[in-house]
Amino acid sequence: MSCSIIYQNVRYTYSDGTEALQGLSFELTHGEHVALLGPNGAGKSTAMLLSNGVLMPTSGTVEVGHLILSDETLVRIRQRVGLVFQDPDDQLFMTTVFDDVAFGPRNKGLNNQEVKERVTEALEAVSLLQVQNKAPQDLSFGQKKRVALATILAMQPDFLILDEPTSNLDPRGRRQMMTLLSSIHATLLIATHDLDMVWELLPRSIILDEGTIVADGPTKELLQDEALLTAHGLELPSAVRFAR
Repeated sequence: MSCSIIYQNVRYTYSDGTEALQGLSFELTHGEHVALLGPNGAGKSTAMLLSNGVLMPTSGTVEVGHLILSDETLVRIRQRVGLVFQDPDDQLFMTTVFDDVAFGPRNKGLNNQEVKERVTEALEAVSLLQVQNKAPQDLSFGQKKRVALATILAMQPDFLILDEPTSNLDPRGRRQMMTLLSSIHATLLIATHDLDMVWELLPRSIILDEGTIVADGPTKELLQDEALLTAHGLELPSAVRFAR
């Protein structure tokens, strides 16, 4: 089974006429860890929401493992592509952490033992098994972020699409999240403004601006190109600035 996501000339126009994406084409292959960068309004969130059918392309195609995104393939694609939102409160809605992480596997039809195993494995992966019986609202923001990721890990998707996983975290929480992300073997696409995290963790970067790809290549090359970054609302990561 192919483990790639292919965007082919994808366009998306919102109902107010805003053209968020204007012919987006790129491929994520199995095991890649890729950053999606760009200024606010560049189209990053729209591109992510198209990955598992929260939005459908206005034109062009999104292909996941030889399945073209459509109403008919939506359920199968969502089983393969896990989307983690920037705000964990958008994903956590059950009365306990266990039930939040168990929600997806239960809806997949797994039996109670399989559900428990999935939940345990996912919460151990994010180092939060000890909070499984707590209410999500009683957790710190950083813990909520990790539990939101666990709800997706429990589904064992081929692809993880994350929106700003390190945003609004204190230094300890940010480092915990980075350590966690570095341990994930699934294909990752991470939309972020945290260029220091990108420099350290993600070998490939795609830069969007005004709904088009303006650069796609090795992170260590793109993030040293000050003119490129400045032109598209980005700054040099700390590692590059301090080395100059």
